[in-house]
Amino acid sequence: MREWVRRWRRWVTLGVVVAVVAAAGLVWWGTSGPPPHTTEELRIAVGSDEPAELDARLYLPEQVPAPAVLLAHGFGGTKDSVSESAEQLAGRGYVVLTYTARGFGASGGLIHLNSPQYEVADASELLTFLAERPEVQRDGEGDPRVAAVGGSYGGALSLLLAGYDDRVDAIVPQITWNSLAESLFPNYGDHADTTAIVSDEEGESVEPEDTPAGYDGVFKSAWAGLFYATGLAPGGLAGPPAPDAESPVSPVALDPACGRWAPEVCAVYQDIAASGRLTDEARTLLDASSPSSIVSLIEAPTLLIQGQADSLFDLAQADANARGIINAPVKVAWYSGGHDAAGTPSDQERIDYLTGQWLDHYLKGEGEAPGDDFTFSRIGGVTSRSSDLATMGLTRETYPGLSGSEEPLAEPATAEVVQTIASPPSGTPAALSSLPSLGQLSTLAGNTGFGADIPGQFAMVETAPVTETVDIVGAPQVSLRVASPTGEAVLFVKLYDVDSSGQGRLSNGLIAPVRLSGLSEDIADAEEVTVTLPGIVQRLEPGHHLRIVVATADQSFHGPVEPVEYTVAMPSEVIVPQTAATPLPSQDSAWFVALIVLVVGLPAAGLAAWVIARVRHRRRDRSVEAEIADTPLVVRGLRKTYGDGFVAVDGVDFTVERGQVVGLLGPNGAGKTTSLRTLMGLLQPTEGEMRVFGHKVTPGAPVLSRLGALVEGPGLLPHLSGMDNLKLYWRSTGRPESEAEFDTVVRIADLGDRIHRKVRKYSHGMKQRIAIAQAMLGLPELLVLDEPTDGLDPPQIAEMRRVLHDYASDGRAVLVSSHLLAEVEQTCTHVVVMSRGRVVGKGEVKDVIGSGGRLEDAFLELVE
Repeated sequence: MREWVRRWRRWVTLGVVVAVVAAAGLVWWGTSGPPPHTTEELRIAVGSDEPAELDARLYLPEQVPAPAVLLAHGFGGTKDSVSESAEQLAGRGYVVLTYTARGFGASGGLIHLNSPQYEVADASELLTFLAERPEVQRDGEGDPRVAAVGGSYGGALSLLLAGYDDRVDAIVPQITWNSLAESLFPNYGDHADTTAIVSDEEGESVEPEDTPAGYDGVFKSAWAGLFYATGLAPGGLAGPPAPDAESPVSPVALDPACGRWAPEVCAVYQDIAASGRLTDEARTLLDASSPSSIVSLIEAPTLLIQGQADSLFDLAQADANARGIINAPVKVAWYSGGHDAAGTPSDQERIDYLTGQWLDHYLKGEGEAPGDDFTFSRIGGVTSRSSDLATMGLTRETYPGLSGSEEPLAEPATAEVVQTIASPPSGTPAALSSLPSLGQLSTLAGNTGFGADIPGQFAMVETAPVTETVDIVGAPQVSLRVASPTGEAVLFVKLYDVDSSGQGRLSNGLIAPVRLSGLSEDIADAEEVTVTLPGIVQRLEPGHHLRIVVATADQSFHGPVEPVEYTVAMPSEVIVPQTAATPLPSQDSAWFVALIVLVVGLPAAGLAAWVIARVRHRRRDRSVEAEIADTPLVVRGLRKTYGDGFVAVDGVDFTVERGQVVGLLGPNGAGKTTSLRTLMGLLQPTEGEMRVFGHKVTPGAPVLSRLGALVEGPGLLPHLSGMDNLKLYWRSTGRPESEAEFDTVVRIADLGDRIHRKVRKYSHGMKQRIAIAQAMLGLPELLVLDEPTDGLDPPQIAEMRRVLHDYASDGRAVLVSSHLLAEVEQTCTHVVVMSRGRVVGKGEVKDVIGSGGRLEDAFLELVE
C-alpha cells in the first residue's frame, strides 16, 4: 500500500511539472512569435509651395480592411520614435501610418513649426494616401476611417489637423499646447495694465494699444533654446539620415544660423531671443501654429492627455483646449509624466487603456461611449513592480477644470510681509527651477546649493501647518502687491510643500513667471494682483505647511537686463483648489487576481519555481574577476527595460570602493530604487551587470551575504523591543548568532539602552536608526540604504551622517540613495547623479557638487 502511495505521488508530481512546463511553453510561444502585423517602408511626396518627401512606415494588421491611425512624433523625433506605440496599435487591429515630419530625420523640407500651410497640409495629404490604400476602411470616397494621435509636436498637429480637415474621426493629443505664444511667454499676472512694450523704427519703446493682455509674458528661454538647437542639426535629435537611405535629405548647404528652420521662423526666434519680448510678427506666427486658432471648429471626439510633470506645456494648456472644443465629445486625463518625466508604468497602462478604449469606440464602434469623466494620478510612494514611483489613479464623473470642484481652501499666512528684493543684471545669478527634460532635478538642493533661491532676490511667507490631509488638484492662486521704480516687474512665484523638518518641495519644478506693468513706485499705492500658478496634484500631509516665494530671476527664463529693486507685499493667504475623487478599481482587481493565484496556482508555481531554481543553480555564473575581487561594487552598462517598453535604467556605470560613502542622487523616478533592487538580485537586468567583490550578482548569489540592505522598510514589530527585533531578524537568516555582532552594531548606531524599549515607543528617527542597525547585522562589507534620512529632523540627520561615516571608516563601504542634494553633499564622500535612468554626473562630492563643479556642466551638456 505504501509503495503504491509513493508511486502515485511521483506520478502526480511529474504530471504537475509537465503541465506547468507545457503551459509555460505555450505562453512563451504566444509571446515570442512574430508580431501580428507587417510593415512597409515608404517615401511619400507632399507639398506644393515647398515640395518634400516624407520618410514613412505603414503598419498593417492581420485583418484588413481596418480603421487607420495617423501617428505623429514629438519635436525632433522621427518615425522610429513612435514605433513601439505603432506596433501596439497595429496589434490592436489598426492600420498605422507613422512618418518623420518635414525638416527632421530623413524627410525633406524645412521646419515651419506645424504651419497650416506646410505640416498640417502634409498630414492632410497623408489622409488622402490612407484613403487610397485598400487595407484602410473608408467612410466614403477619399475619406478614410482614421484617428490622429500624437504627443507634444504631434499632439498639436492632431488638433490642428482635426480643425482643418473634417475627415478625422477621433483624436488623442498628448502633452501638447493650446497657445504656443502663452506656452513660451507665460504670464499669469492679472494686472489691469499688462501690455507689451516693443520698439519702433527708431528704437524707442512704445505700447501698442492692440496688444492683448497676457501675451507678452516672460520668455521661456531655456526650452525655446533647446528647440532652436534641435532644428540646427541636419537630422534633428535623431541625427542625420543614414547613408543607405533611399532618398536622404539633399546635401544642400544650410544657413549655420538657421539649420533646417524655415527662414521666417528662424528670424522670429532670433528677434525674441535677443529681446525676450513677443513681437507682433512672432505672435502672428505662433498663433497660426496653435490649436487655439482652430479649436472651436473641431468636431472629432477628443481625448486630451496632459502631463503633471511638464514645465513646457502645463495643465493649463489642456484646460484651454478642453474649454475651446465645443462641438465634440471631450475627455480629459492627467498623468504623472510629461516633458520633464516619463511617468510610471501603471500610469502609462492607464493612458494606453484610455487611448484604446477611445479609438475602439469611435473608429470600430466597439463598447459604450467612454464619457467625459476625468482621471488623474497622485504619487503614492514606492513600488517594487516596475519603477521607483507608485501612482494611484483617481477618477470623478466630470472634469472640474483647474479651479477644482470644491470650495477652495484659503490658508492664512502669518501676516502680510513687505520686503524689498533685487533683480540682478541680465538675470545672473539666479535660482534654477527646472531645466528642459530634467524637471525638478535642479531643485534638489532645497534651501542650499546652486538651484536654490538666492538671498536678497526673493520674498517669502509661510502658512500655518495643516491639521488634516489636504489634496490640491488644480491651479493654486496667491495675491500680492508690487511696486517698481520702472513701472514694470518680472517675478517668479513658487509654492513649496514644507514638511515638519523645514524641507520644502517644489512640485515638479513648476513656477509662475509673471510680467507686470503700469506699477506704482510706492507700495502703499500698489494694487493687488492675483497670480495663478501652474496646475498641480499635491497631497499636504498633516503637519506640513505651504511656503510662498516670490523671486526676481530664474535661469530658465529671460529677465530684465538692467538691475532693479522691487518692493513686494506678500500675500496673507493662498487659495488651493480641491477636487473630490475616488480611486480607480484596478488595485482591488489586482488583489482578487492575486487571491486566485494563491489558492489555485501556488502548488504548481512552487514546483515550477523549484525546477527553475535547480536549473539556474546549475547554470549560475560562479566566475570571479580577480582585478575587482576586493572592490565592494562595480556596475557596468546596467539597463533595465520592462515589458511595456519603460526604460527604468539605461547604461549606468559606477564603482564603490572601500572606505567610501557613495550617494546615489536623483529625483523620484530617476531609477535609483530599480538600480538598488537589481543590486540585491531582486530584479534581473536587461543588459549589463553588477559585481560585488568580483562576483556577478544573480538572484540568491552567495556573495549577497556580504551585503546589508535597507530598501523598502525594515518591517519592525512594534510590540517587541529593538533588540528583540534585531535578534528575530537575524534568526530568520539562518546564520549563527555569534556572527551577528549585536553589540558592535548597537554601538555604531548609538542606540544605547533605548535598544531594549518597545519599538512602538520609538520616534521616527529611532525607527530609522534601528532599521539601519538591522541592515548592519553581521557587519556586511557593503551597506546599501534607500533614503535613510527620510522624515528625520536636522539633529537626527546629523547623527545619521556620523553613523554612516563610522561604519565606512573601518574599510567597509556604504551606498546611499537620496533625492536631497544637500544631504548627499554633507553625508557622502562620492556621488553618482541620476536623471531619467541615466548617470549625468559622478565623482567626489567636492568636485561634482561644489562651486564650479561638474554637476551643473553635466546638466548643461544634456540640454545642449
